[in-house]
Amino acid sequence: MLRAAILILAGATVAGAHDFITTKITFSKEVSRLLYKRCASCHREGGSAFSLMTYEEARPWAKAIKEEALERRMPPWQAVKGFGSFKDDRGLTQEELEIISDWVEGGAPEGEPKYMPQVPKPSAWQDPEGPAGSPEMVVSSGTKLDVQARVLAVRPKDWQKGASVQIIAERPDGTIEPLLWIYQFNPDFKRTYYYKSPITLPAGTEIVMSPSNAGSIGLFATASPKILHKTAAAR
Repeated sequence: MLRAAILILAGATVAGAHDFITTKITFSKEVSRLLYKRCASCHREGGSAFSLMTYEEARPWAKAIKEEALERRMPPWQAVKGFGSFKDDRGLTQEELEIISDWVEGGAPEGEPKYMPQVPKPSAWQDPEGPAGSPEMVVSSGTKLDVQARVLAVRPKDWQKGASVQIIAERPDGTIEPLLWIYQFNPDFKRTYYYKSPITLPAGTEIVMSPSNAGSIGLFATASPKILHKTAAAR
């Protein structure tokens, strides 16, 4: 059995080395830029996962990269697209998914090394836990704002692994502001989500989480007044 497994593995390695190239998409031009932008915060030398910064490092993982990307497991952005408008969204777009798929199915060619971009500095990959000068206000479902707040970012707090949680802000006039929707939360990839533009929430706005007992969130506003109280129903 062991000998057979070795032969199968060897055959797969040889087959991979002689894949027919049927795509113009290459690692040097398209795929490396995508990986640097979406994956390098973890998949780099000294990062929390194996490096994908060079063709030699990435090529053996080509099929796994495609599978993880299409299943939306990697990169671990977690926020559901279209619910809230966030900066630096690391979730792959449909076009990026097609680039990865076409590259892998087309033989995963390297291309000309001269087209490789410069590897970005690690500092460019990191998101701070909160905006500078904006203290975190921890709130839960049923919390109401006593005064107006301009919210810059949101962060999950004490959620259970695997939880799917949707958070909205319900203004006094009945309008709804989507704040965050996480599907199958993984605490290993907990992050702060920065809005593209500050969200203005007037006094009386209520934070509503579904499920209501999911935990709490951190809101980062331009100022940190004492703006919070619980509704009677949430007490």
